[in-house]
This record gives sequence, structure tokens and C-alpha cells, in this order.
Amino acid sequence: MKKLFKRLLALLLVVIIVAGVLAAPYIKKGYTMYKQAVGHMPIADKVEEIRSSDAYTPFEDISPVFINELLQSEDRRFYQHFAVDPISLVRAVGTNVLHGRLVQGGSTITQQLAKNMYFSFEKKLERKIAEVFVAFQLERMYTKDEILSLYCSLAYFGQNCYGVKHAAGYYYSTEPHLLNQQQSQELVKALKAPSVYNPSTM
Repeated sequence: MKKLFKRLLALLLVVIIVAGVLAAPYIKKGYTMYKQAVGHMPIADKVEEIRSSDAYTPFEDISPVFINELLQSEDRRFYQHFAVDPISLVRAVGTNVLHGRLVQGGSTITQQLAKNMYFSFEKKLERKIAEVFVAFQLERMYTKDEILSLYCSLAYFGQNCYGVKHAAGYYYSTEPHLLNQQQSQELVKALKAPSVYNPSTM
């Protein structure tokens, strides 16, 4: 039993080393991408830009029902993890290995905010790594509630609606703090594919 355990441990170590060697160029590219992004506009300046826009909605002005629907759909362990969710990440890696390409990201809300703030939506490993570097910075600089309000103010809901304030007004002629269960579910669904799950057609 001990021999088997040692062999499995040795195999795991080899896999980690090989994965590290293979990932090293992507990590380097991702870090360079991250440095260029925050060099062009520091995170604090980018956040202030979002907060000064008419789309910005403070956390306390967003319906708790909407927040709950968002977390259930996008990031169930948001308040437990620090920028990256290891469980979702392992699941995503397994899916990607199975398909032989990047089909699932396992992104947390903080990572999605980082992407919306700085990066394109192109599925590239180096972009995902750059996103992680920004996400760690965001988690160090802001509270979870602040991150949620920033994400909700920047997310795209279709029909040229950026932010939950614009989406609530456009689709339902209401304010973000008044969103009910059905409206919240429809808007959260729209986040996944705005052209497919358009609240106007639901």
C-alpha cells in the first residue's frame, strides 16, 4: 500500500512539473499582458472611471434577489474564495483536457470583472492568466460587495445595455433595487448569451 502511494505521489509530482514547464510560456505572456493593461490604466483609476459613469450602481442599490440569482448562476462560492475558485478551476481544466481545447473557463465573478475591465473575450490561455493577475489585485484592493457592484455596473445584458441599471430600465422600466425574482432570473440568464437569452423575447 505504501509503495502504491509513493508511486502515485511521484506520478503526481511529475505531472505537476510537466504542467508547470508547459504552462510557463503562457504564464509569462499572461503576466506581460497584465502589466501592459494596468500600466496603461491602473486598477484604481479604472474603478473610479466605472464609478463615475451613469451605469454605476452601488451594492446597496441592487436587489438582493438579483444578487442571489447572480451568485447561484455565476459563482456560488464567491464569498469563500480569493479571486480564483479552485473547485471550478479543476472542473474547467478537466473539461478542456477532454475536449482538447479551451471551452470552459471556470471564471469567478472577480475574473469576469477583470476581463470586462481590461481584456477581449477571445479564448486564449494567456488572457485567462492575465485576468487572474488582475483578479488577485481586485480582491486585495476592494471588498466582495464592491467587486459585485462593479461587476453589475459593467456586465453586458444585450440590446446595448451595460450594467444592471440600464438593463432594469430598458427591459422592465424599473430600478435595480426593485427587480423581482423573474426579472432577476431573466437578466442573469442574459449574461450567459445576450443574443440568445434576450429578456425582451422571454
